[in-house]
Amino acid sequence: MFRKAIVGCAQHAPWRLITGRRSTSTSTSTSVSSAVDSILLRSLKEHYEEAAKMNPPPKVSPPSPFGIVTGAMEGNGPVLKRMYGDEEISLSVMRLAHVVGGGDEDDDGINQLFVHVVVSKPGQNDSLHFLCGLYPDALGIHSVSMRPKHESQGFLAVPSKYNGPVFEDIDEKMRDSFHSYIEERGIDESLFPFLQAWLYVKDNRNLMRWFRAVGTFISGQKSAKGA
Repeated sequence: MFRKAIVGCAQHAPWRLITGRRSTSTSTSTSVSSAVDSILLRSLKEHYEEAAKMNPPPKVSPPSPFGIVTGAMEGNGPVLKRMYGDEEISLSVMRLAHVVGGGDEDDDGINQLFVHVVVSKPGQNDSLHFLCGLYPDALGIHSVSMRPKHESQGFLAVPSKYNGPVFEDIDEKMRDSFHSYIEERGIDESLFPFLQAWLYVKDNRNLMRWFRAVGTFISGQKSAKGA
């Protein structure tokens, strides 16, 4: 009789049994998801707090007359600018390892930098671009190209026209002249201490910002303005 009663209930209201099973499954899934979120949020918070304890490197000023571009720490554009006569010289920087992959870094920090130098003149439609490797005691040019001023100055921007010959294929005398050209404009190893310290701080800020942004997303909170 008891079995018949259950069958009868199922025949008259089958959705009740199905709904009950779904509710239990959904509840269990939600509970597991909540637990996973909590673990991840706790880990993100711990790593954020650890990154916040970083001791910044000694403050280093860029060689005169270079000036730090306002807001450079928060963006991906030029870091330093200066005037050389009527020319504007701008310089962007990133880790060499981020460009070529791999790379060796010892415990003292970033020892291989990649710099993008742009020389612009008033009245000229194109700018002269240098991609260089910068080290504590040397600077080497990887390429020299002409690009329209309106084109992106980003590292990975693809020029819209002929990019020039492979730098190593150029006559040695011309290569030496190009090195003298940018050295005359202050682009040499004297920039390394400032750019190394600047990148160290920027990388740490980006890491903290990433931990905070991911945590905000997972917790479902609205991100704070400027975070």
